[in-house]
Amino acid sequence: MTKVDIQTWERKQHYEHFIKLKDPYFGMTIPFDVTQAYHFSKTKSVSFFGKYMHNCMQAINDVDELKLRIINDEVVRYNTIHASATIMRPNKTFGFSFIEFDNDLNVFLDNLASEKRRIEASNDLFPPQNGLDCIHCSAVPWLQFSGHKEPVSEQIESVPKIAFSKIEHKKNDTIKMNVAISVNHALVDGYHLGLFSEKFQYYLNS
Repeated sequence: MTKVDIQTWERKQHYEHFIKLKDPYFGMTIPFDVTQAYHFSKTKSVSFFGKYMHNCMQAINDVDELKLRIINDEVVRYNTIHASATIMRPNKTFGFSFIEFDNDLNVFLDNLASEKRRIEASNDLFPPQNGLDCIHCSAVPWLQFSGHKEPVSEQIESVPKIAFSKIEHKKNDTIKMNVAISVNHALVDGYHLGLFSEKFQYYLNS
């Protein structure tokens, strides 16, 4: 983790403007082509959720602005960002996970499976490890949404929030999935979400 010197930061004015707003958050819903990722998961018999989540985390970790967090009125940049995804239990409640990121898909899938077993065996809402070096994400595979609103607390939040919609099979044999992402504008601009979008699609196709 590295502290950002706000006084010499090129985003100093942007940060100081947006951080004072009552609602400094903005969000977008972005359509992605998940055709290759979906067929990969079916061919390799791996979790489709795990596959696209791994690709998402690869993209997140490629964009420095999505690794910034606000801690005690200071801005820090984490070296690695992990996934805190909601995982549903058989009784339809859910628990928050903390899935350690690894560039190796198989290692990441093992970490996901471990968290899934922990949550299904407990009633705990929060994971034992619960820091800011993550993104908060949820899959909503029951709805093909085109917009999404995330809850926020009364405190300043800096962890990006992501929601994945139900996939849609198109007539041209492509498969689409909408992804909503919400960020703090004091740290992240639309340009950075554009970078994330490009990288996420690249990894989905790889």
